[in-house]
Amino acid sequence: MIKHRGFPGRLSGTDFQFTIRRANPKGATPLTRRERFRDRKPADRRADTAFMRALLENFWDQPFERGNLDAGRLSWLFGREVIAAEDPFDPASYDALLVIDLDVVRQSFPDLIDGAG
Repeated sequence: MIKHRGFPGRLSGTDFQFTIRRANPKGATPLTRRERFRDRKPADRRADTAFMRALLENFWDQPFERGNLDAGRLSWLFGREVIAAEDPFDPASYDALLVIDLDVVRQSFPDLIDGAG
């Protein structure tokens, strides 16, 4: 499992985790698309924005390995802003390749890349 050096481990001042410390010996937690409803708590929205910002700062439009990125946090973006970069895609692999869909990010998080790209 690749560890993304320099990637924030969590949202500062909260328990919202962005990375994991070590691989699970039973295997990676599968990525699943989680629905983001309009009534989500502001803290959850801040965590999504901070995580998306970190992904953009580290990878932008380049494919990247899932590695030590937290499956729970990644699943809030998976299938929309973050998509599979390979076919076939194994959602339960630490080596799975992902890529950011900048067009979707512009719609979902316009403040993060407004005018960029």
